[in-house]
Amino acid sequence: MSILPSPRLTPEQYLEIERGCEQKHQFYRGEMFAMSGASIAHNLVTFNLAGVLHAQLKDRDCQAFVNDMRVHIPSTGLYTYPDGIITCEKPRFQDDHFDTLLNPQVIIEVLSPSTENYDRSKKFKQYREIDSLQDYVLIAQDSAIIERFSHDEHGNWFMVDAQELGATMELPAVDCKLPLADIYAKVEFPEVTKEDLAKAGLFSE
Repeated sequence: MSILPSPRLTPEQYLEIERGCEQKHQFYRGEMFAMSGASIAHNLVTFNLAGVLHAQLKDRDCQAFVNDMRVHIPSTGLYTYPDGIITCEKPRFQDDHFDTLLNPQVIIEVLSPSTENYDRSKKFKQYREIDSLQDYVLIAQDSAIIERFSHDEHGNWFMVDAQELGATMELPAVDCKLPLADIYAKVEFPEVTKEDLAKAGLFSE
């Protein structure tokens, strides 16, 4: 008995289905991928991020979106939902639904154990195809660390990080700052065990 392959969706079919769904899905190469729920820490960080960005951008000609704004990368076909987006350019959308942004200047992802490798590798590779993107920011949820990946005029990407609650991450592309004390307000970090240190090669009996 033969098994027929599942039919691939077109981007138009995906958008029609997605706009009628309560759950969000990423879309790539004809397939929809459900996005899993977020932890308490992830939600707190994202909520704090929204507050920090609102305070700095409310009187400026910039737009910031958290969680629900879809981004499309035409050169790769990916549709996805970053945890945070900022643009100080005039927003460009895919169509008159105004729910799929094409020109983010800053993309922010809050790292989760299940998505960290993807966010750092394959997803970042696709994000680099966005001409308008200047900063890619990764926020850890289990420790106070924010990393920013930026590129020079030659297209070479480099990373700077900010660690500990007294530090601040600068976002020069949009003239914003992310004070770690504000981003991690009310977030409780998991206790580091001997097993964790041993896995990292930092402890031995």
